Amino acid sequence: MAEEPQGDARHLETLDRDLDRYSSLEMATSYVSRPMVGPGIAFVFIMMAGMFAAMLFGQANNSIIVIVAACFGAYMALNIGANDVANNMGPAVGANALSMGGAIAIAIVFESAGALIAGGDVVSTIAKGIIAPESMGDAQTFMWAMLAALLSAALWVNLATWVGAPVSTTHSVVGGVMGAGIASAGLAAVSWSTMGAIAASWVISPLLGGLIAAGFLWLIKSRIIYRDDKIAAARKWVPVLVGIMAGAFSAYLALKGLKKLVKIDMSMALLIGLAIGVVTWAIMIPTIRKQSEGLENRNKSLKVLFGIPLVVSAALLSFAHGANDVANAVGPLAAIVQASQSGDFTHAVNIPLWVMIIGAFGISFGLFLFGPKLIRMVGSQITKLNPMRAYCVALSAAITVIVASWLGLPVSSTHIAVGGVFGVGFFREWDAERRIKNARLAMPDRPSVAPEERRRRKLVRRSHFMTIIAAWVITVPAAAILSGVIFLGIHAIMT
Repeated sequence: MAEEPQGDARHLETLDRDLDRYSSLEMATSYVSRPMVGPGIAFVFIMMAGMFAAMLFGQANNSIIVIVAACFGAYMALNIGANDVANNMGPAVGANALSMGGAIAIAIVFESAGALIAGGDVVSTIAKGIIAPESMGDAQTFMWAMLAALLSAALWVNLATWVGAPVSTTHSVVGGVMGAGIASAGLAAVSWSTMGAIAASWVISPLLGGLIAAGFLWLIKSRIIYRDDKIAAARKWVPVLVGIMAGAFSAYLALKGLKKLVKIDMSMALLIGLAIGVVTWAIMIPTIRKQSEGLENRNKSLKVLFGIPLVVSAALLSFAHGANDVANAVGPLAAIVQASQSGDFTHAVNIPLWVMIIGAFGISFGLFLFGPKLIRMVGSQITKLNPMRAYCVALSAAITVIVASWLGLPVSSTHIAVGGVFGVGFFREWDAERRIKNARLAMPDRPSVAPEERRRRKLVRRSHFMTIIAAWVITVPAAAILSGVIFLGIHAIMT
């Protein structure tokens, strides 16, 4: 009789061990499966895009290639959300003006609104005239080339996101179109003057963005931060800066983001920007005065005054990005749809609403599932940002696009925004060195900083800088080579 309790105890002990093992297995399964949730949801979205295209074109000619293209377009849109949108939201998150969740929510709303409301205007023949469409011979070859361009661009942006490098999705599409065009029709099919202008934008975009961002940071430092009465200086200059921001973004959106709704030339866009900028400046004078009441005379207090303008600028950048870059990215899909329906592949391409919907939803899913990595990279890992510095980056993005449009230069929103971050960081390094030299002149007996310590104090991470620059330089050739290989593979399979 005494052995039964011992047997029960042993049985319970064994059961506890089994339950512990089961619990450990459950935790391990959860840990292993968590990284697969994002790709799983992305895969479902890609399949749904294909099914949607099958419902629309299931009985049409070339339905298979349209369905495959819809899947590739959805994959491309996911990668835009994961990579490109970080440029708009990264500075605001890095400056702690927005939480990661808040940034993602705002970006989803405004990117989708930009794509669906103001996006989808006519895209010029085959990605802005990169190649001559008539050189491809027939619609079938053209559709294969656009399919290769779409897949190669998506694969390249996916790889760049995995590495942690923000790259231009538009340049990726351009490279893809060029590579497929060369593979199908030879080097003579490429418009090398257009490609030369795009190559020039690799240098022009980040330099313009960096110089303008650095210029505004110098203005903020010299007119506000380095003043004895910082709050009084802020009351004078913050309304001016917010007015400049409102005017710049109004002109930017009028010029670039509302082309589908109404055609506005440069002079009219600048007049609209000037009017809205002046009105905003007048409104902000009493607003900033009230907001600054009771603030202490220190730099930390100034961050409060830049928080809301920074959030607004991030939202407006997202709207403009959705209106412009999404159309470029899904342009090859729209071209395939048009060629499959009418056989016409030599004229301008209108982007159908369902293609823009795939683009808008894909961006939202890509940002939500994979965006935080690049948002952290742009916002905090290149250089340290606060609301004033992030504000300079956002403002430079709008102004640079306007200046480039006025000069007729092709620019990349990615290169501008990241160039602005670099510009802010390098300006801070220069300013710190300048102040150290001035302090040494004022106090000659002060010990100098060792070279190793000075290198350690660099305010821009050189490893990230070199990775991003390298990714920018090789984006077009890498996407082109990948696209050419994919096109030859498709051609070999289909013929």
